[in-house]
Amino acid sequence: VPALATELQFAQRLREHLEERQLLDGRYRLQEVPGGQVALPVLEEKLDQLRLPQEMPCRLVQIQDPVPSRAARRRTPAQKLRDELQQLLGESWSEELERDVPHAWQRHGDLILLSEDSFGAAPWEKLGPALWETVASALGAQRLARRGRVLPDGMRTPNVTLLLGQDGWVEHVDNGIRYTFDVTKCMFSPGNITEKLRVASLPCSGEVLVDLYAGIGYFTLPYLVHAAAAFAHACEWNSHAVEALRRNLALNGVQDRCRVHHGDNRQVSSADQPRSLQPHTASSSPPLSFQLELRDVADRVNLGLIPSSEEGWPVACRVLKKGTGGVLHIHHNVETLPAPAPRQAPVLQAERGSPEGAGSDGEVQSPMEGSGKETLGARIRPEWQRWAEATAARIQGLLAELHGQLWRTSILHIEVVKSYAPHVHHLVLDLECRPTLP
Repeated sequence: VPALATELQFAQRLREHLEERQLLDGRYRLQEVPGGQVALPVLEEKLDQLRLPQEMPCRLVQIQDPVPSRAARRRTPAQKLRDELQQLLGESWSEELERDVPHAWQRHGDLILLSEDSFGAAPWEKLGPALWETVASALGAQRLARRGRVLPDGMRTPNVTLLLGQDGWVEHVDNGIRYTFDVTKCMFSPGNITEKLRVASLPCSGEVLVDLYAGIGYFTLPYLVHAAAAFAHACEWNSHAVEALRRNLALNGVQDRCRVHHGDNRQVSSADQPRSLQPHTASSSPPLSFQLELRDVADRVNLGLIPSSEEGWPVACRVLKKGTGGVLHIHHNVETLPAPAPRQAPVLQAERGSPEGAGSDGEVQSPMEGSGKETLGARIRPEWQRWAEATAARIQGLLAELHGQLWRTSILHIEVVKSYAPHVHHLVLDLECRPTLP
């Protein structure tokens, strides 16, 4: 490694000189050399730019056994990936290619899921399999996949390409719960970890849950494993997600406390239902034999669908216990005006804290989504409060029409999950629904 050797008294000034001109090689430590001098490593590719300062006596030497610096030993996976790709490409390396190198990704066991804007430039294609083998090695993975835009098929089917490896099935662990799924067939949103943790802490002992959008069990499993729900009905229309859901129930030993309903939950029995409660036509046909027969069974209903779960509201009203009611957990994306909220805005204190899912070393909980989590006790913005009140009124009307008697709906809590887009927040409304006494 090339280096500049100088007297100890000049070392700090020389270091500042090299750092200012971006000539110092930070991968290696300063080292003592014969003659009582110290040597500062310099970048070999920039030797032609090296100008020895006249006021600081120094000479160019070669360090035979350079000692890595602490910073080099602490290289993050993202830095290691960039360095190894730069070495692979040699003189072909450019700023354009560096912009294509991912700084964040999702890890699922031995599989790394890259973002859709990774390695999009044409020169990468020339490297062939060597590119993916280098990336996997740098990130400590055996398999690689790259995600594209979610398919507009109503099921949020991922558009994922397997780059290295033959099998897309992975296992992910959140809060002691094991999830297995095929990354090429099913979505997994680590950005919802705060809500999964909150759900796990709810007092659900002895309760029956209906999860209208179960997916692979994102919320069904926390309710069963940690919140001690007695039984769950999990509704899901995506056959790939249903396969993963069944595996996950067995993986976590709760398959005997859950019934899976495979189909479109909007296909409900319309007998004795008011016209306004009859479901809309499904945008994608469920199995012909499917019809959700649930009624009057739930103490709690989870409606974990964004941007809106509104189409599931009539079904949620139908499955709530008509004698005692229960709690609805209604997910929705709410747009917030950029102007600051006035001081007089209502304040709704959070009932419990939900620790943030934090990533490190390039592995992020949700690289495609923002992180706009509000702090405990944060001021609820007027748009959120208005949405919650309008939703409570709408649910109250649906319940009254369904059962022919008055119901009371009460806002228990508004949870801010994350910012989904600029000025758009993913919220969850905990709404208590109780029939009034005759």
